[in-house]
Amino acid sequence: MHGVKEKVSNAASAAKEHVEISKAKLEEKAQKAAARTKEEKVIAQERRKAKEAEAKMNLHEAKAEHAAEKLHAKHHHHTPLVGGQGHHHNPVTTTPPPPLGAAVPAPYPPAGHPHPYGHNKYM
Repeated sequence: MHGVKEKVSNAASAAKEHVEISKAKLEEKAQKAAARTKEEKVIAQERRKAKEAEAKMNLHEAKAEHAAEKLHAKHHHHTPLVGGQGHHHNPVTTTPPPPLGAAVPAPYPPAGHPHPYGHNKYM
């Protein structure tokens, strides 16, 4: 559902961008029509380009916000269980540290986590 909401929001932002670009083009035409010199026409064209770039920047910012909202909603939909612990948390167990000078066993397996299917080409 969050993916659909993101797509709809992105489509709305894209439509807004197209409207802003169209307005910038119309303003450019009006400014060029009212311009008396070649420099004024160039200035009108540069203003249009700046407004188009701003519209595109706003679109990309909006898309990033939509993606962040989707990610936030995806990761924060769990309700806490009794004791304030979430769905994927193990209960907290504390073990005292070994006394100084005591032998500490090496972690197993020595090369990291075991393969999820029990396969290891080095075994």
